[in-house]
Amino acid sequence: MKTKMSDILKGKFLISDGAFQNWTFIVFCAVLAIIMIASSHSAEQKTFRVAELNQQLRELRSEFVDIRKDVMQKKMESNVAEQMKERSIGISNQPPFKIIVKSKD
Repeated sequence: MKTKMSDILKGKFLISDGAFQNWTFIVFCAVLAIIMIASSHSAEQKTFRVAELNQQLRELRSEFVDIRKDVMQKKMESNVAEQMKERSIGISNQPPFKIIVKSKD
């Protein structure tokens, strides 16, 4: 047991007769490690991108609500009447009437 551990620590398994199998396994493990690192890096980038897009979405929703509130206030009849007073246009005292067009058949 002690000799096997010392052989492993000294690296004799890399230069012995069956070393080719050991090297292929080591290269295989290294390739898997590289693939795993690349995959986690890609997933992390996607996570950051999703967080960034969520932040932009919250900002755009907030802006939409603010603009919708402003539009609702500006189209209220009282605000429109006040703005038209500046141009000497007032609210009509007479109700609107319908114009009916009869076709010639």
